[in-house]
Amino acid sequence: MKSKNRNTFLFSALLLLLLLTLALNISLGQVNIPLKEVFKSLTGLSSSKETWEYIIVNFRLPKAITAILVGIGLSISGLLMQTLFRNPLAGPYVLGLSSGSSLGVALAILGAGFLPDFLSSIVLSSYGIILASCLGSFLVLLLILIVSVKIRDTATILIVGLMFSSFTGSIVSVLTYFSSAEQLQKFTFWNMGNLGNLSWQNILILTIVVVLGLLLSLVSVKSLDALLLGENYAKSMGLNIKKSRYIIIIATSLLAGSITAFAGPIAFIGLAVPHLAKLIFQTSNHKILFWSTILIGAILMLFCDMISQMPGLEFTLPINAITSIIGAPIVIWLIVRKRSLV
Repeated sequence: MKSKNRNTFLFSALLLLLLLTLALNISLGQVNIPLKEVFKSLTGLSSSKETWEYIIVNFRLPKAITAILVGIGLSISGLLMQTLFRNPLAGPYVLGLSSGSSLGVALAILGAGFLPDFLSSIVLSSYGIILASCLGSFLVLLLILIVSVKIRDTATILIVGLMFSSFTGSIVSVLTYFSSAEQLQKFTFWNMGNLGNLSWQNILILTIVVVLGLLLSLVSVKSLDALLLGENYAKSMGLNIKKSRYIIIIATSLLAGSITAFAGPIAFIGLAVPHLAKLIFQTSNHKILFWSTILIGAILMLFCDMISQMPGLEFTLPINAITSIIGAPIVIWLIVRKRSLV
């Protein structure tokens, strides 16, 4: 009963913290908007200044929603991968999905110069880059699924994913070596991650894909609890290992692949958040970890985005740099703390 009351308190605190972080994220930036005006806009009331309302509706709110979707998607996919492979260092991109996306984008950006002007402009448009990223990620997913049909050992799939990642990364390196300064700059900007370039239509598409990935993840909760104790135990419980593995891999691919396509590769969130959720809630029950990971992932991503657009700065820092600066110390601290408790 105490544990249930503690979890209720923690979930309530996280939900309030999420709402506060969301309000602060929309309020702070190059133009500071009072929290009262933010609440007015979010509740459908007219803001005191049209400029503030325009900034909130067209820039700050879409970026905040994107941050929430990215934080949720990467955190859940990180939880799935860490449990499936029983490896605390596994993350959303361990299967090579990010490298596949990077390869697709690299081919689009660096290969557009060989195309006619009208095709080049289509390929280099935001939709062209998103499509190239999705195709690259889907290709790696397809190869992983083909390999997983013939492999029984889950740990071997992890090695295969790392090999795919290394292979596609090498091709990207070769392409960047022969690219021009302008092409290299475009690819570097994409690689830094960006939450602020999505239209409401893009956000709708991303939301649909993320929700679909979350539903598949939710279906896998019982399977994850069984897999946590090993595949032999899971089989003895009547779990279909192959079917569960496919669902988990597809869910991760939908979440990590779509986020990389729309926002670029964003590091450390998927690796750090599941550990934070386990530390805060002191449990390995995936029913609790699923919802706690969602809340913590959204809060941490909003916080990172808030730092990237801190007041007084005339520019926005790359979101990937901020997540790494914050995420790396968290992971190191968790490792040190875990070792000291042993």
